[in-house]
Amino acid sequence: MDDIRQRVRAFLDQFLHGHRIDDDENYFATGHFNSLFVMQLVLFVENELGVPVEDEDLEMENFNSVSAIARMVERKSRAADRG
Repeated sequence: MDDIRQRVRAFLDQFLHGHRIDDDENYFATGHFNSLFVMQLVLFVENELGVPVEDEDLEMENFNSVSAIARMVERKSRAADRG
């Protein structure tokens, strides 16, 4: 999961202009990003992390922090492995 967090942080760093966020920080609540940025995160998760994002995954809780994205990716990866 650390690799996923690292990759998510690297992606977000492109947009944060030097501001450091904690893994559990809700970057939407603190004003770093707006809800439109979720679509960029969805594309990143699908294209760079290789995890398809289904309609039921499109909840802000799945995308509002580095940790939330990592948990969703891990959960979906485990489900795909079992499937």
